[in-house]
Amino acid sequence: MHTLFGTANALSGTFVGVYLWKAKNDYALIGWFTLTTHLTMAITFWLAGKWVKEHNKMNCLRVGMAVSACFYMLVLWLGSNSFHYFIWLGIVQGISAGLFWISFNVVYFEVTDPDNRDRFNGWMGLLGSSAGIVAPWISGLLIVGLGDIVGYRLIFSISLGIFVLGVIVSFFLKKRKVQGSYEWLLPVRCLKQSGTPWRRVSLALAAQGFREGVFGFMIALLVYIATSSEASLGKFVLITSAVSLLSFWVVGKFIKPRFRKGSMLLGALMMVAVILPFFWKVNFTTLLLFGVGASLFLPLYTVPMVSAVFDLIGSDEASAKQREEYVVLRELGLNVGRVLGVLLFIGVVSWSTTPLVINLLLLIIGSSPLISWYFMRKQLTLIKP
Repeated sequence: MHTLFGTANALSGTFVGVYLWKAKNDYALIGWFTLTTHLTMAITFWLAGKWVKEHNKMNCLRVGMAVSACFYMLVLWLGSNSFHYFIWLGIVQGISAGLFWISFNVVYFEVTDPDNRDRFNGWMGLLGSSAGIVAPWISGLLIVGLGDIVGYRLIFSISLGIFVLGVIVSFFLKKRKVQGSYEWLLPVRCLKQSGTPWRRVSLALAAQGFREGVFGFMIALLVYIATSSEASLGKFVLITSAVSLLSFWVVGKFIKPRFRKGSMLLGALMMVAVILPFFWKVNFTTLLLFGVGASLFLPLYTVPMVSAVFDLIGSDEASAKQREEYVVLRELGLNVGRVLGVLLFIGVVSWSTTPLVINLLLLIIGSSPLISWYFMRKQLTLIKP
């Protein structure tokens, strides 16, 4: 399910920002589209928690994939006028992502445990990278070869079809019994408790989201601006995804709970270091250097982070029974960070888009993994082999 969702988004999601940029060269517009997506996703997570907790979580997952298909149908229908409706498109994308990830993360928690969670995350990253190797590269070639109108229409249509396939495949997954009732205000109650590790973890998640919110769209956009070619962007994603595939395989195979703290610190440091070449020049070479470096070290940062947070959710029976609420708390932390990161981005690019300003902005936002590690460092050492 994760691979199908990732493949569909890799085919088209990589180019949505470019599509909007070509319609109107405006960093702020793309920032507002992204901000709307993250705000809607956070609200959807909180509201859909009741559905996942008390009803059929698989139906929630299916609807999420179906709404993703609707997003690309809307983009196809609106065509070059899409940028006029960026708020509505952001809302639709936020709803689709929220519905899919709330149900997926609960299922992920249920089928893993502390002994196999690092390995599962490694395999999930490996399969996601495999999808990312070929899909964007093919998309870039199709857009360049067939032209903007036909090319974008084709890749958005293929993504739509893959989402429909994902809905069909979901019927082969086992449906688990629901139990308990949804506690709407658990995130607030949890964070008010003195001494709770969730305070530190929530700050770490916000720092993680701070980077994700901007880098998720900005790097692809910079590659396109530097090369003026979707084919070059596809090539960039192909190379970086191939590196990511190898890195996720190694991390998933060899990283054990006792290595999480050192692994995450090394990954965070190197993710900051690979931004520095931008201060020399932003071109395809330096962007590729960044992409390869980030792909190589990102798994060292994300695999321990994800595993430790879900270990915390399953740390005792009472917490595990409220896994849906804690998954919502996790996502709210991430989305708070994403929203803050995008707001900073919008504020800065509305003031200046000079290369130095953009590079400093990327360095500041890209340094947040170190903050994430700082708040997670105690949690990373609690799970012993």
